[in-house]
Amino acid sequence: AAGLLRDEHLRAVGIQGNFLFDPANHRDFLGSILGTGIVREKVGDIIITGERGAQVIVTPEIAEYLCIKLTKVRNTSVTCSIIPFEQLNVAPPKKKQVQSVEASLRADAVISAGMGVSRSKMADMIKSGDVLINWKEISSTKKEVKEGDVVTVRGKGRVEILEIAKTAKGRFRVTMNKLT
Repeated sequence: AAGLLRDEHLRAVGIQGNFLFDPANHRDFLGSILGTGIVREKVGDIIITGERGAQVIVTPEIAEYLCIKLTKVRNTSVTCSIIPFEQLNVAPPKKKQVQSVEASLRADAVISAGMGVSRSKMADMIKSGDVLINWKEISSTKKEVKEGDVVTVRGKGRVEILEIAKTAKGRFRVTMNKLT
């Protein structure tokens, strides 16, 4: 049933080309796709497959259009085809368990410890809209995290809040999984 739902709402498109001598990055593929007239909201993840090209998730109504219209990425000619989801080159996320003791459960404190960045840098990222808790953007550093929260930091990865325990001194021991 999950395969039917996925195939009904999304399509995977393979973009093949020889990028050995002219490497293309995520921005190049996205720019070429948007250059065909497709709006960003119709394009999902873009997986770079090295010198062979990329794979992109799109909505079903634009999959055929993309295959017809996309002929070049940078200066490299490409061919596109709709591929089954099983052929996507998605590596499983790497997990690293992180533990931190914090005075409060404020988002900037806990997430900065989980991501390994300074609290002030995390505060700036939160204020600029780069941090999501349970897929909802947060704008306040004072927002508190709780067990089970999934925190996404754009460009850095994700942190799952596994367990929150109180220490003898009234601080919070937070156990997290860092996904990269």
